[in-house]
Amino acid sequence: MSELAFITKSMKKYELVYSQQAIRDLDDVWEQVAMTSKDRDITEKYLDDLQDAIDAMATHPKTGIPLYYGETFTGYYHVNFKEYMAFYRIEDSKMLVDRILYAKMDYIRRLGL
Repeated sequence: MSELAFITKSMKKYELVYSQQAIRDLDDVWEQVAMTSKDRDITEKYLDDLQDAIDAMATHPKTGIPLYYGETFTGYYHVNFKEYMAFYRIEDSKMLVDRILYAKMDYIRRLGL
């Protein structure tokens, strides 16, 4: 395998798919940040940075933090961004973002685990 082929293969990006609930969660994040900051530019930057953090995982999604319940891997990984956690699963060549939750929530219950 040539060096170029190895680099291309190792930089494969997973298809990023947001669930309907994750999209609603992003709307909730927007509302919370807007209410707190009272500044549209700050709110938009916060959401852009959050989505950039999630998108960055699409190249190597297994480098996210695996979520365990007791001793058992739940199938979820998460990426933390400031006060929020984005929970995703990997299926074939897709990174499925299921929820984006405030870090202090009972995320195990919210994920239905």
